[in-house]
Amino acid sequence: MKSLHHVPAPGKLNLFLHITGRRTDGYHLLQSAFMLIDWWDVLHFDLREDGQLLRQDLGMPLPALDLCLQAAQALQKASGTSQGALIRVQKNLPSEAGLGGGSSDAASTLLALNRLWGLNWPLSRLLSLGASLGADVPFFLGGRNAWVQGIGEQLQAMELPPARFVVLKPHQGLSTATIFQDPALVRDSQPATMLDFAAQPYAFGRNDLQAVAQRLCPEVNQALSWLENQSLQPRMTGSGSAVFAKIESSTVLPSPPRRMDLADLQQFGGSSFAPMGLLRRLAGSVLKDRFPV
Repeated sequence: MKSLHHVPAPGKLNLFLHITGRRTDGYHLLQSAFMLIDWWDVLHFDLREDGQLLRQDLGMPLPALDLCLQAAQALQKASGTSQGALIRVQKNLPSEAGLGGGSSDAASTLLALNRLWGLNWPLSRLLSLGASLGADVPFFLGGRNAWVQGIGEQLQAMELPPARFVVLKPHQGLSTATIFQDPALVRDSQPATMLDFAAQPYAFGRNDLQAVAQRLCPEVNQALSWLENQSLQPRMTGSGSAVFAKIESSTVLPSPPRRMDLADLQQFGGSSFAPMGLLRRLAGSVLKDRFPV
């Protein structure tokens, strides 16, 4: 195999996000429901026999050493392969949005290069490597909607009813580290159960990071207010700055006022992420041992 093209790297929504504690090493304990959405980056991989790892940006420019290249370097080093790759990235998901774009790119890179290089690593081995790159990478490696606990490493796949959402991404992004380090962050939410969540999956709980984000980024307030004025019930995803709301399939929304300085108004589906089927076929049997259902 010389190439793998049109490999999707989907975004996600945190349908809720509760911070339930903090470990002695500083890592936060959380509970969340992660949902894949049909808004994705597209990656293309071409084999290089000289061992070089190169990246070409087809859209918005990425940092010199983004998570995609870090994932490729980590897999190359851990496997000892002498092969390299040219990775072309069509970046559609905005950065600093809470949509998991960088982590998803890393996961798709691990899956694709595992196949392109003929490594045939099982998912359990990729999960361990992925966790070293970022807390959300194991979720995207699994390719299923999931109930998430611990520091993000405890994943249980779950089914979610089909739904449609709108997302607003302000121009201003937010640093995950800044949000989690804020002294005002609520860190003592009571643990929930999957049964609690299942009773109202699209109206359950809240995002404990949202209040801090609203204070640090006025544009988050603007986005939330605009969606509320459309008779929707919005909340922030992840550490922001993107916010989202569930909408009906027949809902037609106007464009937000220019003065709001919002970057993206996107409408998309969730739960049944069709392109993931392509990624599973490209990745081969590695997904047969994905995390527990």
